[in-house]
Amino acid sequence: FLTIVRPPRCEPFLCLSHTARMGLILSKLILPPVLILLASLAARRWGDAIGGWLVGLPLTTGPVVAFLAIQYGPDFAVRASHGSLIGAAGQAAFAVGYAFVARRGWVTGFLVGTVAYAGTAFLLEAAALPPWALFLIGVATLTLAAFLIPHQDHMPSTLRAPWWDLPARMTAATVLVIAITAIADSVGPSTAGVLASFPILGSTLAIFAHRMRGAEMARQVLRGLCLALYGFAACFFIIGAFLVKAGIIPTLVAALLVTLIVQGAALRLIRR
Repeated sequence: FLTIVRPPRCEPFLCLSHTARMGLILSKLILPPVLILLASLAARRWGDAIGGWLVGLPLTTGPVVAFLAIQYGPDFAVRASHGSLIGAAGQAAFAVGYAFVARRGWVTGFLVGTVAYAGTAFLLEAAALPPWALFLIGVATLTLAAFLIPHQDHMPSTLRAPWWDLPARMTAATVLVIAITAIADSVGPSTAGVLASFPILGSTLAIFAHRMRGAEMARQVLRGLCLALYGFAACFFIIGAFLVKAGIIPTLVAALLVTLIVQGAALRLIRR
């Protein structure tokens, strides 16, 4: 009798060499906080609306999807990118929900925005739409959100952020990346993409602007965030379409270039 013994299933992360695993862990610990530090310093230099534009870049979600592709394979990362497209529409809902109740305080704004994000994500996940439909819905909801949160000029403020502002943002970004990549296999790729897309950094920036400069400036941060998310949606649409066919590095480079082009157009619109 011939007995065929199947080898035990090897998780992609565990199949990596020790050096590769250590490099991946160090990348998770170094890349997200450095990106957030650079974006936050630029936001202080050029203002809160530009800050909202900067945190709309896939500074945490992009690394999450890249790490998921390395740990669990391209197919898993593609499905996670579909969850990030859902997250784009969810972030638009978060911005509108927060902006509509901003005068009641940042706590109420954050809670209402979170409920709006979760409800939108639940409905779109249940609908099981194709990626192109999720992309179009994301673009439409972002446009509507920017229309519902009108631009308003605001005088600059001399108030300084507390000393723990930057460390808190950097810590939040690092914890988000590590936590999502750790639980992704348990919650599923689409849900992992949705969780990774929650606007932790955008809401943090809006809350700080709200506490230090009032409800109207928080709205302007959220409006800048919505305009920035066109590039976010384009990024994950490109990743979902080409990651399996073209590979991780070429796809991420192409997604980065498309994101920067779209972000440049959005920045011109914000400055106007």
